[in-house]
Amino acid sequence: MSLKIYIDGKLYDKENAKISVFDHGLLYGDGVFEGIRAYNGTVFRLDEHIRRLYDSAKACLIEIPIPPEEFKKAIYSTMKANKQKDAYIRAVVTRGAGDLGLDPRKCPKPCIIIITATIQLYPPEMYENGLDLITASTQRIPSVCLSPRIKSCNYLNNILAKLEGIRAGCVEAVMLNDKGEVAECTGDNLFIVRDGVLKTPPPEAGILEGVTRNAVIELARKAKIPFKECVLTKYDLYTADECFLTGTAAEVIAVVSIDSRKIGNGKPGKVTQALLKKFRALTK
Repeated sequence: MSLKIYIDGKLYDKENAKISVFDHGLLYGDGVFEGIRAYNGTVFRLDEHIRRLYDSAKACLIEIPIPPEEFKKAIYSTMKANKQKDAYIRAVVTRGAGDLGLDPRKCPKPCIIIITATIQLYPPEMYENGLDLITASTQRIPSVCLSPRIKSCNYLNNILAKLEGIRAGCVEAVMLNDKGEVAECTGDNLFIVRDGVLKTPPPEAGILEGVTRNAVIELARKAKIPFKECVLTKYDLYTADECFLTGTAAEVIAVVSIDSRKIGNGKPGKVTQALLKKFRALTK
């Protein structure tokens, strides 16, 4: 059965799912998106994802042509059409088709795309053994230039940092902000554990405040794990007892080295393993 793709209220076979070459999402990255997971027929924290999608669109002056509740129903109907219970969902809203100029007024109607497929970001052995990371020289775009809270379709900044990681033999890379502080990785939020305290950069460090990140913070607080949002530097990463990443596709995954410095004992730590277990229980 061919995968069904939702575009502007209709379902198309994957092979026939097309948008205009004049769509400003293609021409300029002018659009917003969300990566969402469904587990056993239930979309994980859908309300939070849809709220962030609509907030991102509003910040870009893109008016999504359907209300949030209808968008949620469209996600579930697309999953149903594909006979899926477990899925990785990509919800995209572009500025729509216009012309070769930047002027958004030339795009009369935004385009909505919903893809419900599968994704395996990291193989199982990486969850068992942990990741090796580098620090990328490509920095996060300063918040005064572009708010990281807008989850836009323009990911070139992240892609350039990702390429640095790949060239170094790593699947992820740490990105710093313009102050040299730790922000996040190219597609995941970052946490460390030091002396039993769980730490992560605050939103003002230039991060996208992830839905999985917030779920893990809630789980840590319920488990009475000491926690704080605070500025982190490379030194804090190098001297951490544990380090892990969070993300919709990644869930919770340990980091065992950064820039050739071993983190802790070089194996996934106890807090990381406990939070991964709690998170997976949350999605059942």
